[in-house]
Amino acid sequence: MRPSHLLLAVLVAAVWGVNFTVIEIGLDHFPPLLFSALRFLAAALPAVFLVGRPKVAWKWIVAVGLVLGVAKFGLVFVGMDAGMPAGLSSLVLQIQAVFTAVIAAAVLGERPSRAQALGMLVALGGIGVAAVDEGTSGPLGAFLMVIGAAAAWGVSNVLTRKASPPDALNFMVWVSTVPVLPLLALSLLTEGPAEDLAALRALDWQGTGTILFVAWVSTVFGFGAWGWLLRRHPASTVAPFSLLVPVFGMSSAALFLGESVTPLRWCAAALLVGGVALTTLTPARRSTVPAATATATVTVTADEGEPVAVPALLRPRP
Repeated sequence: MRPSHLLLAVLVAAVWGVNFTVIEIGLDHFPPLLFSALRFLAAALPAVFLVGRPKVAWKWIVAVGLVLGVAKFGLVFVGMDAGMPAGLSSLVLQIQAVFTAVIAAAVLGERPSRAQALGMLVALGGIGVAAVDEGTSGPLGAFLMVIGAAAAWGVSNVLTRKASPPDALNFMVWVSTVPVLPLLALSLLTEGPAEDLAALRALDWQGTGTILFVAWVSTVFGFGAWGWLLRRHPASTVAPFSLLVPVFGMSSAALFLGESVTPLRWCAAALLVGGVALTTLTPARRSTVPAATATATVTVTADEGEPVAVPALLRPRP
C-alpha cells in the first residue's frame, strides 16, 4: 500500500472514531431518535440523486435499512443518550464481529475456524470486563442497548453479504433513505412532537455541524474513501485499519469530552480488539456457497460502525 493510501486508511478510521464524540455532542442538541433520523436524511440527500439507481433488489435495501438504520443506530443513539460513554460505545460495538460470525455460521453455513472461535471467546471476555467496568460506573441498561445494537449490526452484515452490492457507496446511500420515516415516527411517539420541535427551533451552528459531520464526513466521505481503497487493495490489507476505530474513539472522547479511561477499560479494549482481529481476519473453515460462485467478504466499519460486507471481488487495480 502506498504511503498516501495508508494515510487515507488511517484518516478514515480516525474520522469514524471521532464520530462517536461528535454524536455525543449532537445528543446535547437533539433527542436521540430525531438526531438519528436527521443524520440519515442528510446522508441520503442530495447524494441519492448523484449515485444512480439502486444496484440491488429493493428487498435488501429495505431489510438492511430497517435493521441497520432503525434497530442498530436507534439503539446506539438512545444508549449513548442514556449514559453510555462515547469512547466505550466505539469499543463495545466491535463485538458485532462475533455476532456476525455466529449468524453467518447459522445462516450461511460458515463454520468458524479454531482461531475464529478463540477470537470470539477473547472478545467476549473483553465485553465481560467492559460490563464489569460500566456496571460499577455507569448505567448497565445503556450498555446492554449498545450490545443489542452490535447484534443488529451482525444481522445487517449477513443481509448485506446476501445482497452482495457491486457498488458499496450506492448501496449505503440508498439504505440511508429507509430509516428516515420510521425513526421520525418513533421519535414522535416516544420523544414527543414538542421536544422535537423545540430541538429544531433551537438549531444552531453546532447542532448543524454535528449532523453534517455524521452524515457527510463520516458516512459519505468515510464510506466512499473506504470503498476506493478496497477497489485498489485486497480486503485483507484494508480491513485491519478498522480496528483503529475504537482507539481513535476512546482517545477523542478522553480528549474532547473528558471521559476517563480506567485500567479495566484498557484491559477490555485489548481483549476486544485482539479477539475481533482473530475473528475477522481469519478465514472461516468452510462455506456452503458453491466454489464457482463463492465471493469472499470482509466486514468493515462505516462511520460510527456502519457495517458493510464488502465483496473481495473488488480486486486491486494495477
